[in-house]
Amino acid sequence: MFRAAAATRLRRAASLLRFQSTLVIAEHANDTLAPITLNTITAAKHLGGEVSCLVAGTKCDKVTQDLCKVAGVAKVLVAQHDTYKGLLPEELTPLILATQKQFNYTHICAGASAFGKNLLPRIAAKLDVAPISDIIAIKSPDTFVRTIYAGNALCTVKCDETVKVFSVRGTSFEAAATSGGSASSEKASSTSSVGIAEWLDQKLTKSDRPELTGAKVVVSGGRGLKSGENFKLLYDLADQLHAAVGASRAAVDAGFVPNDMQVGQTGKIVAPELYIAVGISGAIQHLAGMKDSKTIVAINKDPEAPIFQVADYGIVADLFKVVPEMTELLKKK
Repeated sequence: MFRAAAATRLRRAASLLRFQSTLVIAEHANDTLAPITLNTITAAKHLGGEVSCLVAGTKCDKVTQDLCKVAGVAKVLVAQHDTYKGLLPEELTPLILATQKQFNYTHICAGASAFGKNLLPRIAAKLDVAPISDIIAIKSPDTFVRTIYAGNALCTVKCDETVKVFSVRGTSFEAAATSGGSASSEKASSTSSVGIAEWLDQKLTKSDRPELTGAKVVVSGGRGLKSGENFKLLYDLADQLHAAVGASRAAVDAGFVPNDMQVGQTGKIVAPELYIAVGISGAIQHLAGMKDSKTIVAINKDPEAPIFQVADYGIVADLFKVVPEMTELLKKK
C-alpha cells in the first residue's frame, strides 16, 4: 500500500512538472545582458518545464541573440519599442501581464536587483498574488527558500498562488552557460503605452573598476577609516587587485562614500572570490550582504570585532599601517 501511494505521488509530481512553464524577465542595457539574468535562468531551470525569456527595450537584437544561445532557454520573446526604453516598470507591467495571459506561465521571475525589486511587486499586485522576494533555493515548483533576520535564519515558503512571482538572489545560483542553447525567438504581444511615465535620460558615473555585484574581488571599508579621504587607501589597494570597492552602512551614513557603494542587507549583496573587510566591525546587517563570499579577509584593530567570526583570515592591526604595506607588496609583484 505504501509503495502504491509513493508511486502515485511520484506520478503526480511528474505530471505537475510537465505543466510548469517559467517566464524570466531579462535585465539588460539594450546591447548588454545583465549577469544576474543568467543566474535567474539557472533558478528557473530548477522548476522543471519550459523556460522562456522576455526581452523588452530598444535595439536589443544582440541581447536576444545571446539569450538564444543560453543553455536551457526554450524560447525568447522580444518586444522592441521606444515605449520600453529605460525598462520603466510602469510600461513593462502591461506587457508582462499580456505575455502571461497569452502563454499561461505558471512562474514569473527576475533577478533581485533594483530592476526586479521595482518590477515584480507591480506584476504580483496586478495578478492579485503574493510575491516571494530574494529566494536562495528552490525545493519544488511551489516551495522556495529565502533568508530572514538579516540572513541568520532560513525561511521555507510554500506558495499556493496560481502564478508564482519571485525574485532570485543572483549569488545563490550559478550562471547559466552562455553556449549550447538553440532557442527560437519571436515577437511578444504588443501593448499600448500607459503614458504615466516617460524615460528622459540616464547619467551614470564611469569607473575603471568592476561593478560591485559582479566583481571577483571586493575591498570594503567601514567607519574605522574615519573619513572619506582615507578611502583612497582602499582605492589604491583595489587598483592592484583589480577589485571593486564597497562600504559598510556606517561608512555610508557617515558620508564617507555614496549609497551605491553600500554592501549589506539594505545595500548590495555580494559573493566574490575574495572579500577584504577593512575597518568594518561586522554588524549583522553588513554580514548579511557578504557572508557568502568564498574567502573573507578581515582587518581590524579590535580582536573582539564580530567580523572575525566569519573571516577565513584575520589581521588584528592598525589598518592605516597594514593596507599601505599590502599595496606596496602587490606593486612589487
